[in-house]
Amino acid sequence: MKIKILFVALLVLSFNNLWSQVYLASSNQLIARILPKQHQAFVTKSIAAVNGKDVFEIESKNNKIVLSGSSGVALASAFYHYLTEYAHCQMTWNGTNLNLPATLPAVKTKIRKETPYDYRYYLNYCTFNYSMSWWDWSRWEKEIDWMALHGINMPLAITGEEYTWYLLYKEMGFSDEELKGFFTGPAYFSWFWMGNIDGWGGPLPISWMKSHFELQKKILVRQRSLGMKPVLPAFTGHVPAAFKNKFPNAKLKATNWTNGFADTYILDSEDPMFAQIGKKFLQKQTELLGTDHLYSADTFNENEPPSADPEFLGKLSARVYDGMAQADPKAVWVMQGWLFYSDRKFWKEPQTEALLKAVPNDKMILLDLATEIEPVWKRTQGFYGKPWIWNMLHNFGGNTNLFGRMDVVATAPAEALNNPQSGKMKGIGLSMEGIEQNPVLYELMMDNTWQSKPIDLKTWLPKFVRNRYGKSNVNALKGWEILRKTVYNVPADKYIRDGAESIIQARPTFDSLTRWAKTTLNYREKDLLLGWDEFVKAAAFCKTSDGFQYDLVDITRQVMANYALPIQRNIVAAYRKKDLVKFKKESSKFIQLIDDMDRLLASRKDFMLGPWVSDARQWGETPAEKALYEMNAKDLITLWGDAKSPLNEYACRQWSGLLTDFYKPRWQLFFTRAEQSLKQQNDFNTSQFNEEISNWEWKWVNQRKDYPTKTVGNPVNLALEMYQKYRKTMGIIHQ
Repeated sequence: MKIKILFVALLVLSFNNLWSQVYLASSNQLIARILPKQHQAFVTKSIAAVNGKDVFEIESKNNKIVLSGSSGVALASAFYHYLTEYAHCQMTWNGTNLNLPATLPAVKTKIRKETPYDYRYYLNYCTFNYSMSWWDWSRWEKEIDWMALHGINMPLAITGEEYTWYLLYKEMGFSDEELKGFFTGPAYFSWFWMGNIDGWGGPLPISWMKSHFELQKKILVRQRSLGMKPVLPAFTGHVPAAFKNKFPNAKLKATNWTNGFADTYILDSEDPMFAQIGKKFLQKQTELLGTDHLYSADTFNENEPPSADPEFLGKLSARVYDGMAQADPKAVWVMQGWLFYSDRKFWKEPQTEALLKAVPNDKMILLDLATEIEPVWKRTQGFYGKPWIWNMLHNFGGNTNLFGRMDVVATAPAEALNNPQSGKMKGIGLSMEGIEQNPVLYELMMDNTWQSKPIDLKTWLPKFVRNRYGKSNVNALKGWEILRKTVYNVPADKYIRDGAESIIQARPTFDSLTRWAKTTLNYREKDLLLGWDEFVKAAAFCKTSDGFQYDLVDITRQVMANYALPIQRNIVAAYRKKDLVKFKKESSKFIQLIDDMDRLLASRKDFMLGPWVSDARQWGETPAEKALYEMNAKDLITLWGDAKSPLNEYACRQWSGLLTDFYKPRWQLFFTRAEQSLKQQNDFNTSQFNEEISNWEWKWVNQRKDYPTKTVGNPVNLALEMYQKYRKTMGIIHQ
């Protein structure tokens, strides 16, 4: 018996040592990618975790910076902590400062950090389309590095999922023709994976499935080599429409997510085939990709169950989990808590409790998906004994507006962690629908990883600004303090889900509000202008900083986007007064503003349509595939469906190319029709115009066109030009 115990102990020791070597090698490679000329100044070592939680240490020895960590993620976090705290550097999607001194600053006293969180979650199904639709391995590699630097150890990993399903359904006897209408185009996988839509934007080429399955393998190898535990998909009941013909006795429910899309079919969990398919899928996926025993499954994402009976819901979730456990006895169900936020009329306490309590507490992890907006944990008794994760959702649709709840993000995670009513809060995370915007919110949120106390923004914000711009500047800091009090401060007494868009992006209208391109701000326009003043004053001192260039363009973009609304209201007023001269004058101003915004945004790749379309086309192996992917790319950010889509503008962007080629022609046509109406003394035919413009939009989505992929102009000079042109007028209007 003693020999057997010793053998097992040696095996465990050997296994742990093996993984330690993998983590060390992987983190060393990460450091070399980020600092190719100075990576040899860093030494990495392995140390033990504390109660299963990550820990890192930093010290100086023999003219080297020694990083010690319990995983590759911990080591990468130690590295980033050194970069931000000692070298005053920063790495974000929208601006990077890696201007380290030739001799790296020494760490005088050893630093040790322990995270209070088992899990640091990352990604939302929607992120994979609103931001990641066209990513190749090079872009994914950068993102995985970013994850590790920011402490992420639990990423959602669903790239290439469709290929596993394709193989499984082929084994079940489905033909390519029967599956043709099942898989969506590449820009719509998120909603296909969640069981909301079939086929839209397809048919999906096999070449895409195979290429992205290979991409998924690379993603998983890299994530696991750093100690991350990826969350893989599980079966939720979503099956092809052909299922009803192939298995006529199957118990199916037809469901429609939103008007404009065909019905999807959900296999009832009571049907014996539900567990069979769930088991087969996980077995196939594990065979192809391995597993870390974490599985994402959202059975009722924006679709109500057929019954509100608690007993029914409890049995349903028990069967869903059983389907996972049959294939993997160690399976842990990771559930997005979005349904409890988005449909609280249905998910009252009895329904929520029944759904959750039917699964053992140690076999489920809940994502409180939009905790900074509404903490669901507070009205569900901390989710009834289940481990759960505090997430910041922040961005809907990948929109480009300045917006966020900075004070909430700085304090609420730690407050929840230390609240005796919060149950088993085991992690924090980022669950945004789109990334590559508002980098300050994401730096701030993930700085919660290594502390259990609220973040003090009075000390945090000046450090952020210094790291971002490579120097301290009083005007830059004043500008950020104003941003904190305006765009990044949503009043607690208001229910505002996300930030305002510009009227420019709305389908042309005489109204000042539209469904998806909302224009109501959470601050006074004139207050943000004062922040713009400070950024302009800081330009002479900070203009060489990549982060500053982005920020100056971003705030200039925002004030210009806001300014469009009073111009549009002047246009409407002139029309109603039948003042043709004023109408034409104000319309001309509006079009000129769009042109100026487009020229400004062309100076930063962050704000360009060209790379989005070009990256989409590069995945195509034939002209037809390239055209399909271009259509997907353009459709997602405009119509989000066909010409009759009810989701138009949900994912609108303020991008150079999109402004002048899509938004501008729409408004020009609107002004032309309105002018004709004035001249002919007829009422403007809104329904006729909407029909005309939606047909034009559909043609635009499907046309072949290249857009610039290289920046034009100096971002700082262009922003200063816009300031000189517009600031005085804006100040008068917003008084």
